Amino acid sequence: MRLNPYRIMWIVVFFDLPTQTQTNRKNYTRFRKALLKDGFSQMQFSVYLRHCASAENAEIHARRVKAMLPPKGLVSVLRITDKQFGQIQSFERRKEVPPPTGGQQLEMF
Repeated sequence: MRLNPYRIMWIVVFFDLPTQTQTNRKNYTRFRKALLKDGFSQMQFSVYLRHCASAENAEIHARRVKAMLPPKGLVSVLRITDKQFGQIQSFERRKEVPPPTGGQQLEMF
């Protein structure tokens, strides 16, 4: 069977969880570790993704994410095809650092 970029899926999990209390931080850490254990990789802070062989496999992982939800916070799950994922454009702007200025040279004689 030929791989079809319209059948292969990516599942992306976005979350915004509270971290004000120690209990909230433990829930955040537990959720993040559960995502990693289920095969997700960190794309950005609070954005994790996982490659899935099919839509059915993506559905299984979406149900797993739902089962591990922490008591507070917002978690969103997005499923996209491999073809759509291949069109992602990522930009990174780095702060320009001015070149180091030479030290002042003193003349003794």
